[in-house]
Amino acid sequence: MNSEQSVQVIGIDLGGTAIKLGRFAADGTCYESLTVPTPQLATPEAVLATLVEAIAQIRENVNSIRAIGLGTPGPVDGTGKIAKVAINLAGWRDVPLGLRLEEKTGLPVILANDANCAGLGEAWLGAGRRFQNLILLTLGTGVGGAIILNGELFVGHQGAAGELGLISINFDGPVCNSGNRGSLEQYTSVQAIRRDTGLEPAELAEKALAGDENAIAYWQQYGKLLGIGLASLIYVLTPQAVILGGGISAGADLFLPSLKAELEERVLLICREGLEILIAELGNQAGMIGAAKLAFQKFVKLENQIDS
Repeated sequence: MNSEQSVQVIGIDLGGTAIKLGRFAADGTCYESLTVPTPQLATPEAVLATLVEAIAQIRENVNSIRAIGLGTPGPVDGTGKIAKVAINLAGWRDVPLGLRLEEKTGLPVILANDANCAGLGEAWLGAGRRFQNLILLTLGTGVGGAIILNGELFVGHQGAAGELGLISINFDGPVCNSGNRGSLEQYTSVQAIRRDTGLEPAELAEKALAGDENAIAYWQQYGKLLGIGLASLIYVLTPQAVILGGGISAGADLFLPSLKAELEERVLLICREGLEILIAELGNQAGMIGAAKLAFQKFVKLENQIDS
């Protein structure tokens, strides 16, 4: 069978400023990709129209596309059809985006949180491809997460599992938007670094690399706090790997030593034996790639395809 005629899916990453689309084969080959601006103002109707137009463009003259996976910046419902909320998008609450896209395109559609898609993407083609059980933490403006169990994305019965950044590491810490206090996100996100230092993570990293003792000490404490949060997650999930993504992960060399030391102190050897702490490899393509993988897993029978 000609590879261009093999079963394909479309993976989409819906962001606040850009929408990324890719047309993928079951072995991960991306035959075509496309990036279009997210409409401003990004109402559900405007985003739907943009998605339909972009899908038609990437689908033109291709008859082998069987499904669409789409990552959204917020939680989705347990059916994978409704965007419950979308961060940084106007007027998004309980938007039946999957159902609307199915009506417009005639293809089955599955939605997932963007961090979940990034985790699935890393598990498929990125840093986690050697593992069946892993967790991803995205260290960015907030702290997102994803859980991959036996090669499959775990989202729980309501579709909202994997909010790893919202676990508590200090019962009386800063209040989180979730209503929690002292969540991991309140100590390890970009916003936390800005609050504590008045600097962007890249600026703080530059200071540390230049020998600034206060910056070095901050990153050491950062690694300790991240390790405390990961210790709880490792005890619950005993993953083969923890993958760190998001912008802050670019400075991982500054905090990985203290993170690993914290895990060695807090986590029983049997629960972390063979555990690898890795940096994400796919960058801002991870969400689109993971959305495609989700579509394959949900809708496409792969008896005659390569499922890797």
